[in-house]
Amino acid sequence: MKVLVTGATGFIGHTLCETLQARGHEVVGASRRVRPSDAGMQWIAIDLATAQASDWLVHLRRVDAVVNTVGIFRESAAQRFDDIHIAGPGSLFRGCAEVGLRRVVQVSALGADDSAETAYHLTKKAGDDALLDLVPDAVVVQPSLVFGPGGPSARAFLTWASLPALPLPAGGSQPLQPVHVDDVVMAIVVLLETSPSSCRGARVPLVGPQALTLAGYLQALRDSLGLSPAPTIGIPRAWMAAAARIGDLLGVGLLDTSSWRMLERGNAAPADAITALLGKAPRAASTFIEADHSAAALGHAQLGWLLPLLRLSVALVWIVTGIVSMGVFPVEQSLELLARSGVPPLLRLPMLYGAALLDLVLGILTLWPMRRRRWLWITQAGLIAFYTLVITVRLPEFWLHPYGPVLKNLPMLAALLMLAILDRKER
Repeated sequence: MKVLVTGATGFIGHTLCETLQARGHEVVGASRRVRPSDAGMQWIAIDLATAQASDWLVHLRRVDAVVNTVGIFRESAAQRFDDIHIAGPGSLFRGCAEVGLRRVVQVSALGADDSAETAYHLTKKAGDDALLDLVPDAVVVQPSLVFGPGGPSARAFLTWASLPALPLPAGGSQPLQPVHVDDVVMAIVVLLETSPSSCRGARVPLVGPQALTLAGYLQALRDSLGLSPAPTIGIPRAWMAAAARIGDLLGVGLLDTSSWRMLERGNAAPADAITALLGKAPRAASTFIEADHSAAALGHAQLGWLLPLLRLSVALVWIVTGIVSMGVFPVEQSLELLARSGVPPLLRLPMLYGAALLDLVLGILTLWPMRRRRWLWITQAGLIAFYTLVITVRLPEFWLHPYGPVLKNLPMLAALLMLAILDRKER
């Protein structure tokens, strides 16, 4: 078949495209960002959120099936639930109905049902309803938490599972039924290839073989990483609700009021449908990571919390140094050190408070969410190197101080080098 896949550069979409190609199908990838380097694929540049039905017709007349994998978990200024989950897919589905396409699969989410409460689930359900009204033979697949290399939830849960102790919201008893991306994709492929009558016009849950508690899922991931079971720390429900409200205000990270409500509701369903599609039980969470990949996965998972911890440590050094320099340490002694460093009398006080303010700014920027920080690490390393050079020339006795105030610059520089090399872009 010739299959149009929207969101073809995304986590599920990209994996689906690769699997379809491997099985001999022709794939047309639709995305805002075209990737012509992907051999064997055609690409169309189109924004699902703004495209009208007429924009799709020329493309839909040339394909045999359509899979919509586009979705967002959290809104931003540029991406709104109504556009991504309702209006945009609605235009695509109207186009499918107009050209008579019957093989249409919508990738929705488990929980997008009559009991939905959050904007994420409610808008997903609205998009699903629109498809089933327009294309009666279409199928809505509803994956639970999807695990796979490069998946956002997989990264978050592996990082969480690799902690020395596991903080568990409200004790971690919430039911989850995570499913591997390979099983999700293969179920979609089977739906496209065989179009089983039992699934036409239906909502099909795609879940793992059995429900686990949140605590059980994290411990299963630890086992697959080669780690022994970890002690747990229960986080009171009231604390979690407060943290979720802070997440609403900050607009970063995975925790906000909506995600907390979805976690409390749980994410589980019978595995009969996916088992029938696959012809076997889906993969269990304990087998998500293959043994020969566990060491690399563990390293990446631990970096997920070690790097933020290192950033926090570096930030505290700058912030505390700035506060101490503002006056906690006697100003007269600070001015005396500046005099011995060769600073002219009129510049000593401005330089003292200017340097203290610069330290505070560098500390705050270290904690501030931003996409690229390499320039920040280079700036901090350059400033430390400058301070070290001045002290070496003008105050060399500090190299022999028993508390090692200058020697401690060496591990700071090493930490900044690590951050410059390893720190990932924040999502």
